[in-house]
Amino acid sequence: MKNSREWAAVVVNDNQARTRDDDGEDDDVNFGNMMKQAQKMQARMAEMQEKLKEETVDASAGGGVVRVVLSGDVRVLEIHIDPSAVDPDDVELLEDMITAAMNEAIRAAQELSATRMAGITGGMNIPGMM
Repeated sequence: MKNSREWAAVVVNDNQARTRDDDGEDDDVNFGNMMKQAQKMQARMAEMQEKLKEETVDASAGGGVVRVVLSGDVRVLEIHIDPSAVDPDDVELLEDMITAAMNEAIRAAQELSATRMAGITGGMNIPGMM
């Protein structure tokens, strides 16, 4: 198998390998240290997910007549509807404002989560974590 980066690994012992990539330099890899680092990152991510449950984001629509508050882990905490937004003859407008506020709040909660997690993951995109 040949691609733009050729590499080879030779096992030195149970926890280390020596790799050589296309720069011709040997690199030692300690899998035990890598696992410890991954476990630390996983613990910090779990801690951050717990903290996100206590943070909130809010969004509004219709000039503030509909306001939605979500937790950082994207749970709906509050929905506020100003009585002036309730028109029995135009329920569709109210539905549209609720939908717009919800979508904006969800986007803000996802952005908050991604920002907080990026500090832990060093910007790596880990599927399912954000």
